[in-house]
Amino acid sequence: VVFYSLDRICIGSQCVISQKTYLCTGSHDIQDPAFGLQTAPITIGNGAWVATDCFVGLGVTIGANTVVGARSSVFGDLPAARVCLGTPCRPRYPRSLESKTRYIS
Repeated sequence: VVFYSLDRICIGSQCVISQKTYLCTGSHDIQDPAFGLQTAPITIGNGAWVATDCFVGLGVTIGANTVVGARSSVFGDLPAARVCLGTPCRPRYPRSLESKTRYIS
C-alpha cells in the first residue's frame, strides 16, 4: 500500500486496505499555468474494504462498510454499505451485512 500523504488520510476501524492500493492526497491543478499543487484529505469509513490494486484520489470519502472492487479508480465520494467498482468507481449494489457471532472455546 502506498500512502502519498500530503494531507490527512483517516482510516476507520475494522478496515482492509489490500495490496498494491495507492492512496493519493495530492495532485496538480491542470488549469494553473504554474501547475500548482492541490491537496485534500482521504477518509475511509469503519468496516470498509478497498480491494487490491485500487487508486483513491484526493478529497475522497469512502462510506462505512463499503467495498471497493479490485483495480477500481476512486475519484469521488462513495456512499456507505455499497459495493462499488470500476474506473471511475461507481456504486453498483447494496452490501448486505449479516451479523455473525464467533465463539472461542
